[in-house]
Amino acid sequence: MRKFALIAAIALTASVALSACGNKSADEDQAATAQAATQQATKPTDPNDTQAWNAYLGQIVQANMQGMKADRPYPYLVTAGDSEDDVARRDRQLQNVQDTVARGVLPGNMLVFAGPDSTKTADLIIEAFKGADAGSFKDVIILFIGDQADEQRVKDVLNPTGADVRFVAM
Repeated sequence: MRKFALIAAIALTASVALSACGNKSADEDQAATAQAATQQATKPTDPNDTQAWNAYLGQIVQANMQGMKADRPYPYLVTAGDSEDDVARRDRQLQNVQDTVARGVLPGNMLVFAGPDSTKTADLIIEAFKGADAGSFKDVIILFIGDQADEQRVKDVLNPTGADVRFVAM
């Protein structure tokens, strides 16, 4: 359910951005969107407030969609809790991402990974992509929204795949 809410938030912000196209060049539009998202995006303090996290992350995703050729990104909102339900959700999500990595992703698509706990998000990415073949994600954008402390270890796993790895600090 949370995944669908994030997708809906991203789709809404993307449709608003696309409908606002005017006479500006694409670079000017992207710069304005990135600046507006930076000004509007406020990191939620409650890790369980899914609606606030979806709005926050949707703004960041919209500001980083340049170069994406698919009609929508594929977001993964990683839960932060340690309850049995949260662990089970992360395990199911990990299996889903591992299946996606095994099948491959078409060039021009974007995968987004984010969550209230950057370490858990980074751990999921690392576990899911550790078996990926070199060059198997060429021209695929992978956006990791997390803490600076996790950036390098995620990039170390993703760089051999050939993906366009992007990082945004929360």
